[in-house]
Amino acid sequence: MLSRISHLLTNLLQTLHLRRRSHWEPPTPLDWLLTSPLQWLISLAYRHLLLPLRGRPFRPPRGKRPIRVVCLSDTHGLTIPADKIPAGDLLIHCGDLTVHGTVTEIQAQVDWLKGLSHRWKVVVGGNHDSWLDASVRAGMSGQEGKDTRMGEVDFTGVEYLCDKGVELEFEGGRRLNVYGWGAVPWCGEGFAFQYEREKHPWKGRIPDETDVLVTHTPPRHHLDLGVGCAGLLDEIWRVKPRLHVFGHVHWGHGKEAVYYDECQRAYESLMSRPGRGFFYDLIPSARWVDAFNVLYHGVNSILWKWIMLGPGTNYGGLMANASVMYGNTGKLWNPVTVVDL
Repeated sequence: MLSRISHLLTNLLQTLHLRRRSHWEPPTPLDWLLTSPLQWLISLAYRHLLLPLRGRPFRPPRGKRPIRVVCLSDTHGLTIPADKIPAGDLLIHCGDLTVHGTVTEIQAQVDWLKGLSHRWKVVVGGNHDSWLDASVRAGMSGQEGKDTRMGEVDFTGVEYLCDKGVELEFEGGRRLNVYGWGAVPWCGEGFAFQYEREKHPWKGRIPDETDVLVTHTPPRHHLDLGVGCAGLLDEIWRVKPRLHVFGHVHWGHGKEAVYYDECQRAYESLMSRPGRGFFYDLIPSARWVDAFNVLYHGVNSILWKWIMLGPGTNYGGLMANASVMYGNTGKLWNPVTVVDL
């Protein structure tokens, strides 16, 4: 009886948009209140106050033309008119090109990307791009009387990265090492490139020299709504790429500076702790220590940059969730992500 009442109450709150319906949607204030208000307040301070006050995480090299990187993800079979996509030197698509993942769908998306003006184009697969994963392709069924397993994708003019890297040269002799792979933590039967969270494949996988990392999954605690991969985050701390671009979580769209310092470490530690509700947060615990360290190291870094040293180039990186799909609306309403390296 109590479980039925709880279920009805949850449905009512979701209908009134007071609770989110799934972990793929942004948590509401009530969701945060019932999990951890402390995590909510610190995450707001971290993302909207501490990081912006630190300034740009990096600037392009002086005396050299910036490399403009234009990033897309999660187009799911839809396209954006060429005149609506910013010009640039490198175009990246982070996967989920399609809905059903057939070879025909994938080829249509690749042909669209080929028609854009960017000198280099890099693509990784996503969990919806079934044909690109050989182990999933073998189980694909026929559709409209056709065998969806048959055919090949012509990637001519596009660098398709599946657990590999490529060195790209740009005007003025500048080079970028780009590594890409579309692997994602398990999210359901029939999807591509999946692995069990506890047995993640990332340790030691990304080349040390990687400048730009392209994945489909986000790392944990960064533009991921809490569903990113902790194993990937550990690997990123080891490599520290200048730019990490991904998608998968549509509502996580945006950019976030990363500095791989004590402030970020404390923030990730706090966000990794299980939420137990409003009253638990009032009890002094290790999460209080994490929260204090986020604020202490964050303020200290701001003072160090703007008072002790003055404005200048930071030695950080940037993470970008490039999903252009606006939530689950089926519309490509999120703006295209642009980064100058």
